[in-house]
Amino acid sequence: MTPRKEKKSSSSAQSNPSPKASDDDLLVASTNPPGAVLSPERFAALEKVGQHSSDLMIVIDAEGIVVYANPVALKTFGKTFKDGIGTNAFDYLHPDDLERVAVRFIDLLRTPGASIIDTVKSVTESGEVREIEIVSTNWLDNEAVQGIIINGRDVTEHRQYVAQLMAHEQRFRLAFEDNMAPMICTDLDDNIITANDAFCQMVGYSKEELLGHDSKIFTFPEDVGITEESHRRATTGDGGPARYTKRYMRKDGRVIYVEVSRSPARDADGKTLYFIISERDITEERALTARLSHQALHDPLTGLANRALFLDRLSQAHARVIRQGGMGAVLLLDLDDFKGVNDTHGHLIGDQLLVAIARRLEEVSRSTDTLCRFGGDEFLYLADGLTSPEEAEQVARRLLVALAEPFSVAGIHIGQHASIGVVVWDASRNDSAEIVQDADVALYEAKRQGKGHHVVFTSGMHQQAVSHFALVQDLRRALSAGEIVMHYQPIVDLNVTGVVGFEALMRWDHPERGWVPPTVFIPLAEQSDLILELGAFALHEAATAAGTWLPDAPDAARPYVTVNLSAHQFRDPGLVSMIEKVLETSGLSPHRLIIEITESVTLLYIAETLSVMEDLNRLGIGFALDDFGTGYSSLSYLALMRPRIIKIDQSFVSPSLESFRNDTLLEAIVTLGHNLDMTMLAEGIETHAQLQRLQALGCELGQGFLFSRAVPARYVAAMLARLPGSWKSLKNP
Repeated sequence: MTPRKEKKSSSSAQSNPSPKASDDDLLVASTNPPGAVLSPERFAALEKVGQHSSDLMIVIDAEGIVVYANPVALKTFGKTFKDGIGTNAFDYLHPDDLERVAVRFIDLLRTPGASIIDTVKSVTESGEVREIEIVSTNWLDNEAVQGIIINGRDVTEHRQYVAQLMAHEQRFRLAFEDNMAPMICTDLDDNIITANDAFCQMVGYSKEELLGHDSKIFTFPEDVGITEESHRRATTGDGGPARYTKRYMRKDGRVIYVEVSRSPARDADGKTLYFIISERDITEERALTARLSHQALHDPLTGLANRALFLDRLSQAHARVIRQGGMGAVLLLDLDDFKGVNDTHGHLIGDQLLVAIARRLEEVSRSTDTLCRFGGDEFLYLADGLTSPEEAEQVARRLLVALAEPFSVAGIHIGQHASIGVVVWDASRNDSAEIVQDADVALYEAKRQGKGHHVVFTSGMHQQAVSHFALVQDLRRALSAGEIVMHYQPIVDLNVTGVVGFEALMRWDHPERGWVPPTVFIPLAEQSDLILELGAFALHEAATAAGTWLPDAPDAARPYVTVNLSAHQFRDPGLVSMIEKVLETSGLSPHRLIIEITESVTLLYIAETLSVMEDLNRLGIGFALDDFGTGYSSLSYLALMRPRIIKIDQSFVSPSLESFRNDTLLEAIVTLGHNLDMTMLAEGIETHAQLQRLQALGCELGQGFLFSRAVPARYVAAMLARLPGSWKSLKNP
């Protein structure tokens, strides 16, 4: 039997007698039942069955010619009865199946009564490919004529459905069984019906140990109610997706925190069949969040409350006194001669001393009070729930006594005393923010009267204000008298330890006081409009000096200069135009000027700060966020500010006590900066070990005493002439 497309002519059939009927005879037989191929009875039976059958029925002769086709077959192939009868059945086969089916049909014709089951691809009149599942039987009434009756069913859609199910199953396997995220499925009674390997690893139980059990087997006892409440809501109307956090107790007894995301699997009618639960181990994430949260509200060096937390506690205490009556007190403690410790023994010893002092003060603090490191060598103490001013003085004396015994730091005995300014307040005070300011006034008076004792603030403390005013006047005169100068500390590329820039730092050489620390005169300047004059002076001096550095080098290779600006300067509406004028006068390229801002800028004036930053960014000026990690606003506003450089505070770089915690925080900060595509600059590098650690972390820039202190402008040229890596000592060039 071979496929053919043309019928034999009747003359050919007559000139070559054969036991087989001609095609015309077959056609006649098909349209006229009493033919040679099908008996009238058989034809009538086929017609009766075929007309009502949901399957296709076809009868073909030994040459593959269709002699009968029921309505389903004709519809499947897009034919009418007239057009379908007499055609070659093999014309409907897909070319891929033609040879295979022809061979099988020849074998079938040789075996009377035999049947074969197969699935073939056919092509309809419109060219559509369909899959037909057929049963072909060698079965005809006339033994002289070979032929085949075919029963078939179009399984195209079924095959597609099965393929879709298999694809869905494969996707489910990938999404569930092979998912790296822990997942389980639970029935409506919260019993586990399946769990993937990731979940088993998370809770420490095998799949066999989990199946059939509810989540109590691994839920921390105190958190069982969380799951029960969630399941109750899921099965009593609120069956939508849910997310909650709970604790698990692993098989080994270790407690972990997990975030649970539960979604219902529903049937076509929306009925919940089971629940798919995806889980995430957030133990380390919570620990990191707790550490970062603690860092945001606590001083990283001493672990005490920082300024933000203290002010919040003060505000609450003030509101409580207004509601309930009573008194409170704020004590501002400043260490006497602490600068001498840093100058004599270095910042490492100074930091260790601060930690030791913090521990001493904690030992004598009441549990209801708040002890804060205010900044530098200053501490704030909030005494809550007092009944008389005498109680506040008792607290002050107790703090001073705690410092009476010398400290032993790294084998060095250091005596360290303090002065304290005390403010006692009651419900008559309307503004809690002024309380700390008044404590500062009282502290100044305590310093003026002599170190090592306390002074209680009084409204008549005018001499204190006069003294402050006098110092401000000295500062104003110092600017015009040339006593204010700029020093420059190199910023070093840590990969090659070559200079890439300088930080401009202001110094005051008072004719009577000597070198007045910036921590003394800058706050005074910020309390008056003098800070604007000092800021303009710093920008002009720094830009002018930077314009002379490496004049023959390409501009892109010349070192930049960073200048610190205060929060008050950012509120000055003339700041942007002033900086434009400075750049024009000095000839300094905008990209070689970087403005340093501290968290206090963003904390107090975030809207104004962002607006000014946007204007300066358009000029090509970059920003560096100073003292990163020492306040609580860094993480909140980092994405908004997008600084070019993040300066890691020295408390992370050179902590007084080396610890895994400090090292982890340092690594986390560097990684955070890199992920945000920001350059990291480490402050306070004092040892080669610190340098090597920062290099290993990929920190790009650094500055500190290991390279150089801040030096006068005349030393910058010699410093730039140094070869990279030639830093041999802490001495100036």
